[in-house]
Amino acid sequence: MHALIVVAHHDPKSLTHSVVAQVAAGLTASGHTYEIADIAAEGFDPRYTAADHLVHRTRATPPVDVLAEQARIDRADALVLAFPIYWWSLPGLLKGWIDRVFVNGWAIDYGPDTPVVKKLRHLQVHLLALGAADDDAFDRHGYAKAMRTQIDYGIFDYCGAQVVTSALLLESESGGVQAHLDKARAVGEAVFDTETVAG
Repeated sequence: MHALIVVAHHDPKSLTHSVVAQVAAGLTASGHTYEIADIAAEGFDPRYTAADHLVHRTRATPPVDVLAEQARIDRADALVLAFPIYWWSLPGLLKGWIDRVFVNGWAIDYGPDTPVVKKLRHLQVHLLALGAADDDAFDRHGYAKAMRTQIDYGIFDYCGAQVVTSALLLESESGGVQAHLDKARAVGEAVFDTETVAG
């Protein structure tokens, strides 16, 4: 089976990129294929423009860069997103990628007089979010729940995609690095397991 790994970090030497390398190694070890979409290095434009709004309102043909990203996802059986947590959420680059790519007519179908049809029910999603704070900060302030509400449910469940893994890899600047790399490798090895553990 085939996975698309999307990484949203500008520094190829970052822990986020190292996590992606471990996910890829795990996929390879399990006999699966993958493609890495390094949307920073590739220069993906996250700005939602008038052309994108026209797609949303009238189902116009999406811009070429959006069609290319949708084709990558269409080729995949699973989607893995690896990203740093900025201000308790997705970085702007990844949020813009989702805003522009997961559009009406492709990820969902809806109109003013019709209910939402979830079009990505075939897609499994694995989320690896890296943050510097500790579990206590995320739990005490409700950030972990907020992230799962807005990302796992607000984005992916709304499109019908199943979030199989939703892992917060925290304390990334204070010694948790090896544990995060081990977790990423395990996620890669288990992406297509039917008994993958979420979390």
